[in-house]
Amino acid sequence: MPPAFVHRITKYDPADRDEHGHYTGTEDTISDHGPVEAAYLAAVAAFADDSGIDRLEIRDPAVTGFAHFGGEPSVAGHGLGGLFPPDLTGYHDGAEVSLPVALELVRAMLRDQGAWCRLEVGGLFTVHVGWDQYVYVGSDRPCADAVARTRELGLFPEPLTASPYAAEADEAVVTEPADEHFWIRVHTALASRHALLLEESYVRNAARWHRSTPENLDTVRAGLGPRALLTFWPDLTPDVGAVLAALPQEESIEFVWEAQDGTISHAIVDDTDYQELSAHVADARAACALPLSLAEHHPLLCAAPPPPDSDGVLRARWRPCTCAR
Repeated sequence: MPPAFVHRITKYDPADRDEHGHYTGTEDTISDHGPVEAAYLAAVAAFADDSGIDRLEIRDPAVTGFAHFGGEPSVAGHGLGGLFPPDLTGYHDGAEVSLPVALELVRAMLRDQGAWCRLEVGGLFTVHVGWDQYVYVGSDRPCADAVARTRELGLFPEPLTASPYAAEADEAVVTEPADEHFWIRVHTALASRHALLLEESYVRNAARWHRSTPENLDTVRAGLGPRALLTFWPDLTPDVGAVLAALPQEESIEFVWEAQDGTISHAIVDDTDYQELSAHVADARAACALPLSLAEHHPLLCAAPPPPDSDGVLRARWRPCTCAR
């Protein structure tokens, strides 16, 4: 259950809203990277203190995909530099972070730098950052002192019934765990196909790729990230020219290729990129083109591993794949 007490925290004076609730004042919709941004962080900290919270869980983490819609340009590292290493180890669904780190994540989201996540403590406390400097804080307590402190900071805490960014209880999510039964199915598929392409989505819009064989599957499996979405596709095709020749017109696709050193890369491309792509992958060992449309998205297998949940319950909230079964 979501927290009972939810407040929308903004720099926008309610007196400057029209009859539909739309803001009509002059405040900018991007962060000032200064005192107002600091006030937002202090307000969130006040609500956490009032709620007895000093650690939060990262839920549903994401980074900038092939399109960036933020009010500010995306930056290298998605705004997570200094918080997590370049490979984003530690930034995953279910990771627990201290309140200071959580506040830095709020800062990165206020700046639209590329990273986004929900910050939650079960049904006790939540922090969600929306568009245009809207922050939603939920608590199982009224947090009267934090409300007063937020007003002192020059911000406007407005009570709501729920955060618009709360995860929907009935939202379709992947429910199949990558348990031993799942890995038996993978071994069965490998017995007939000899190799499979594994897409390891460790956060939304970011993935690592592995060519899995009966010989290396256990090694690949041991290195997978916590709560990653695992999607198995047919293996890459060694005839790269044929893959390039079959690329669709007027449609974006995900092109995946293996370099001579065994490194697997991917890129979102359309027909305006094909000439440059062909030159870039001229010496590739193998490649494939995967559809972006969910209606055409038919992997062989997909699941999410239950760890780090010691009780074995799958809590990752990945949207389901449309598997070809």
